[in-house]
This record gives sequence, structure tokens and C-alpha cells, in this order.
Amino acid sequence: MNAEQIITVELGDRSYPIVVGSGLMNGGFDLSRYVAGADCLIVSSETVAPLYLNRVLPNLANKTVTSIELPDGESHKTLATMQKVLDALVETGANRDTTVIALGGGVVGDITGFAAACYLRGVAFIQVPTTLLAQVDSSVGGKTGVNHPGGKNFIGAFHQPQVVMIDTDSLQTLPKRELQAGLAEVIKTAAIYDLEFFDWLEQKMPALLAREPAALAHAIRRSCEAKAQVVAEDERESGRRAILNFGHTFGHAIEHSLGYGEWLHGEAVAAGMIMAAKLSGIAENEMSRLRALIVAAGLPHTPPEIAEHDWLQAMGMDKKVVAKRIRFVLLRELGSAYITSEYDEERLQHLIGASA
Repeated sequence: MNAEQIITVELGDRSYPIVVGSGLMNGGFDLSRYVAGADCLIVSSETVAPLYLNRVLPNLANKTVTSIELPDGESHKTLATMQKVLDALVETGANRDTTVIALGGGVVGDITGFAAACYLRGVAFIQVPTTLLAQVDSSVGGKTGVNHPGGKNFIGAFHQPQVVMIDTDSLQTLPKRELQAGLAEVIKTAAIYDLEFFDWLEQKMPALLAREPAALAHAIRRSCEAKAQVVAEDERESGRRAILNFGHTFGHAIEHSLGYGEWLHGEAVAAGMIMAAKLSGIAENEMSRLRALIVAAGLPHTPPEIAEHDWLQAMGMDKKVVAKRIRFVLLRELGSAYITSEYDEERLQHLIGASA
């Protein structure tokens, strides 16, 4: 096992560690010390459970563990699926000392965290993310929730985990398309926050796609460090944390318009980042660098054909809308982002019109 790296999300008495390393499963990291009571429920998916459920059990020595499997995919990120988790908690007699553990990708983590936030008005939960997207983004920061026909993640709560355990070995079984989708969130972090990291990604993208452990560990650690710092500054996204949504206003509109699951979240965000960068009006050489990196990751750099009305309707339901005015995360330059409701209306119309 490689030496673990620990990043702390600083939230006062609710601070928690993100533990990154190889070989953390199979007892390589003691999760049981983060389980206050005797019982825990592991929530996983039909794909992940056969691969990793038995490997997590040694990390929970002397705990009584039950488990449930959820269907895979963004299309199942619904209240009906969350109800299955609540039903399992009720049926097993879970109490306020029970800890709920999310073992899987972003969908499992979001549903599990939301169920934990709601059950008995809040029980503890732990994140064990097994996809790159979940490891670098959705498992960190306490955003939990499900989709609604009206919009992505419209129903949810902020509920921070006790610990995030990231075993990089799980990426070796991740389908290529899922790995590439996760790289979109890594690229996003560099584009909004860290030009030096962006430079590194330009050099190391082949190594990341080849799943070289050292490269993956560095990408995950740097992404988590950046997100941990932003979350510590603005836990409930009342201000600066919204920069983490770069590309997401367009990306969520793509997901909503096509139907959840048609494009993976990271694929939609990749195309959305290009659109947001164009709306930003950044220098052409920087635009070219962003596009080239997204292409190198095997991600789409142009949006699908969507009617202009559908674009406007979906973006109008974005959670960043204030006083019926869309707020976008834009770039001053690579490595520096800001949030604004002041943007070039003609340029926006051209962007969405070009994809219609």
C-alpha cells in the first residue's frame, strides 16, 4: 500500500479528512473509528457492490453491517430510489447512532447523503467513492440530493460526511468512458483555480488515461485540495463556492434537454466549459489550450443539437438564477474564475443558436 495522503475540509467542529491512497480497502484504512455506533448500512450499486462490497467490510471491524444495492445511472437519481434507502434504514431498525456509507459513484453518494440527511433528521454518513468524478468532486463538500423533472439536483440538502476514503485502486476497473467523464471535473478545477495544475494536466493527460497510479493520485489530491479550500470558505454556496460550477449551467442544460443519462455528467460539463469560456471572451490562445485539453481527454468539445427554447428554459431553472437573471461562472483567464450576471447577451444567443 502506498502512503496515504490526507486533506482536511476545515469546517470547525464538522471538519473531516479526505484520505487518498492505494490499497485502502481490505482493511488498509480503519473506517470503523468514524462509525460512532455499532451499526452501519452500506449503500452501493448493482455494478459496484459485486466488485467492492466485500473489500470494504474488513475496514469496518466489529461493526454490524447491512447493505443495499441501487440501480445504476443518473436516470435513477430520484426520490423513488432514495426511498429504497430510507426503507432499508427503517427495516433494519436504524437509530441516530447508525452510520450510512456510500460505496459507489456520484449518484450513489448523492442519494445516500440525502437519505442520511433526512432520516431521523440527520444521521452520520461516510463517502467511499469509486469513480474518478466522485473522488474529485461529488464526494467532497456535503452537497447531496436527487434530480427532479424540472432540474438537476433540485431536491437535496447540505450534509457533510464524517470522512471520505478514496482508494485509487478502484479506478483500475472503471470503464474508460467513466474515467474520461471524471477528467472533465479535474480539468474544471485547473481552469478555474490553478494554472500550474492546468500546465501539469497538459503534460500528464496520456498518463492519466493510461491510469498510471502516481498521476491519478496527484490529480485527485490536487482537485480535492482545491475543493476543500473553496468549501471551507463558502460551505453553502452563498458566494465563492459557485465557481466550482464552471461549465455546469450549460452542462446541466444539456443533461436536462437530452434526458438524464444520455450524456454523462462529465461529458456535458466538458462541452459546457467550452461554451462558458466562449461566453467569457478569453484570449484565443487560452481558448485553444482549454479545447485541446478537453479533446486530449477524449471528451466532447461541442454541444449536441438543442433547440434555443430548450436551452433557455433549462438554464432559466439553474440554481444560480437570481431575480430571474442567469448567473454564469466565467473566466478572466485560465486559472481565474468569477461569478456574474453581467455577460454579452448577443454572444450567449449566438452560442445557443449555433447548437440548435
